[in-house]
Amino acid sequence: MTERKPPGVSFESWVDKQIRDATERGDFTSLPGFGKPLPDDKAPYDELWWVKSKMHREGVSVLPPTLALRKEAEDARDAVDRATTESEVRRILTGINEKITAAILRPPPGPPLGRKPFDIDAVLTEWREARAKDRRVEG
Repeated sequence: MTERKPPGVSFESWVDKQIRDATERGDFTSLPGFGKPLPDDKAPYDELWWVKSKMHREGVSVLPPTLALRKEAEDARDAVDRATTESEVRRILTGINEKITAAILRPPPGPPLGRKPFDIDAVLTEWREARAKDRRVEG
């Protein structure tokens, strides 16, 4: 659209004409979502809806660093439960323990971390017991 608004024509009338002409040409039919209902039209208005939607699509998190680390520690514990070897368990826990220790030594902004490094030997003992129990159930 390189056309300028002619003098003497109200801006609203000119914009309406541009939209009508584009609709008649079919310029809007190839847009994503054409002919589909708007998503979640019952939700209350949120002026940051587009930002939140974009962040969700891109997988971006805005958690404070300490909360993100807490989540990462939970994920590490879940990964330990799925691990198949002791060396994998040690690798997972060593990695998260390094991050937790760094956060304890230099607290990032946000709420307190409220975590301490995992006791690798204690977690390995639990992991071994769970494995042995699973083998007894299977056998």
